[in-house]
Amino acid sequence: MNASSIRVGLVGLGAMGSGMAGSLRKAGYDLHVYDVRHDVAQAFASLGGHACHSLQELGQTCDVVVSVVVNASQTESVLFGNGADHQGCAASLKKGSVFVMCSTVDPNWSIAMESRLEKMGLRYIDAPISGGAAKAASGQMTMMTAAKAEAYAIAEPLLNAMAAKVYKLGDKAGAGSQVKIINQLLAGVHIAAAAEAMALGLREGVNADALYEVITNSAGNSWMFENRMAHVLAGDYTPLSAVDIFVKDLGLVLDMARASKFPLPLSSTAHQMFMQASTAGYGREDDSAVIKIFPGIEVPHKK
Repeated sequence: MNASSIRVGLVGLGAMGSGMAGSLRKAGYDLHVYDVRHDVAQAFASLGGHACHSLQELGQTCDVVVSVVVNASQTESVLFGNGADHQGCAASLKKGSVFVMCSTVDPNWSIAMESRLEKMGLRYIDAPISGGAAKAASGQMTMMTAAKAEAYAIAEPLLNAMAAKVYKLGDKAGAGSQVKIINQLLAGVHIAAAAEAMALGLREGVNADALYEVITNSAGNSWMFENRMAHVLAGDYTPLSAVDIFVKDLGLVLDMARASKFPLPLSSTAHQMFMQASTAGYGREDDSAVIKIFPGIEVPHKK
């Protein structure tokens, strides 16, 4: 299938989903979008594409549905609804259609979802994403995928339209989610460590801008330090990825390790830091707001 012959639906026009939808639109796909914020979907479609009024409508229309929502519960709602007033798309998808699941979830949940959809005659791709909103908008993000060959045969071109790197990690669901969870282990620990380092610098009276400049040009740098501490220096905690996302994701990391009795001391500590930030009222702020748990420091304020 070429871009002009396949109808693609995308659910969830958040920080990542809006960029992914934009990449599909640029690639020439017949694109249909849905978001619970109907005005957001309409605004996107005004520049090209179609805004669906319901998930059922999106399912009836599309050959492939890409779901970019927060978690497993929201993904289930996309597929199966959450009551009489909200129908999902699974029942209206025609047999042979492909569902691309981009959330960070328990790998066992993803395995079970593939089986559940197969019984309905639907194909499934386990396809968590990484890279942040800017890379999603430029088509440069990473996808960690696992699926049967039949699903790839239909959806692989549109995956390549959304991501610079599409890793095929297995021929059945689960492997993509496993790798994403390990990525989230590192991401969460790196953000927590970056916040701790910047907090110590602030406590000791080091010039924050100078510290940032030196670290980002030294061996101690990480992508997360460079990206998230820029948010701290700007005093801008607009949530591109929120504190509560890492409460969830590091929880999944620990659940996976707990099942095999594998110790994760750094992940456990980072999880507690994000939990503390959430409990203090910062759960919906950018995940860099974890720095606010440290006492005796004055974090920069938005100019």
